[in-house]
Amino acid sequence: MADVARLAGVSAQTVSRVSNGYPGVTEETRRQVLAAMKELGYRPNSAARALKRGEFRTIGVITFSLSTTGNVRTLEAIANSAAGEGYAVTLLPVAVPTQDEVRGAFTRLEELAVDAVIVIMEVHLLDAATVQLPPHVQVVVVDSDAGDRYTVVDTDQHGGTRAAVQHLLGLGHRTVWHLAGPEDSFAAQRREDAWRAALTEAGRELPPLVRGDWSAESGYRAGLELAAREDCTAVFAANDQMALGLLRALHEHGRRVPEDVSVVGFDDIPEASSFLPPLTTLHQDFAEVGRLCVQAVLRKVRQEEWEGGTTLVPARLVLRESTAPPPPGR
Repeated sequence: MADVARLAGVSAQTVSRVSNGYPGVTEETRRQVLAAMKELGYRPNSAARALKRGEFRTIGVITFSLSTTGNVRTLEAIANSAAGEGYAVTLLPVAVPTQDEVRGAFTRLEELAVDAVIVIMEVHLLDAATVQLPPHVQVVVVDSDAGDRYTVVDTDQHGGTRAAVQHLLGLGHRTVWHLAGPEDSFAAQRREDAWRAALTEAGRELPPLVRGDWSAESGYRAGLELAAREDCTAVFAANDQMALGLLRALHEHGRRVPEDVSVVGFDDIPEASSFLPPLTTLHQDFAEVGRLCVQAVLRKVRQEEWEGGTTLVPARLVLRESTAPPPPGR
């Protein structure tokens, strides 16, 4: 910094103000300093600046799985939103969702110097009374049933599922079968509960539940069971990948979609419009979820007013060619 100051003919304090983007420096002086920085190859020491200011401009993200579309797209949205605010993201995957692993993850992130943490907590973990997040860390939780104890941002799982079931019933189907996600997933549980509630409120029969693990292969295996059921004319799949496997199983058994069986997915992955037939599904606004997560956690860091609680982002039904009225007499 002293070398830059000598070359630019200014004080070290002026160099500091320019490098930190502070006002109070004329445009001509700013250009002189920037030219000297370029000539000398000077770059501000971000670590020293962070220690001085007490902020690191980094958000830690803890996630328990990078194998699901929802988690990956949420992480991407968080990273993009953080970058727009001038923050970097430090990712820490956790293999096993236990209290010890959670505590260890926060300890490691503190050692890596982050200002706040966003936890993508798909599994049922914060529901347990024995699991606590460190009280001294600014935290926002994504995709969890954490209640009012933490600030939570999530897609409106219940509203999206209700829209899917009502769409299929509105086409004339007597009931809607459900290809559910894994039992330990909060999102899967929310969608399953909403499916049950929507059918019960409509006075419709609740068919036996079939379950997958979010993968297309599990959707195919469950689809073999559903394809053999002649009374199955409509299926709501808890995500698009399982819906893809279901479509394959129905095709192999000669069950046409949507003439014989209607299928609705959840996520609206980019490939959903290229399924055969193109998939009717619930669109999750991952970009908005990521933006709200970053907005909430930075308000906490800046000690701005924030109500907390749970913020839900609506899921939008996207109609394509995989749904239609049931066959005559069904």
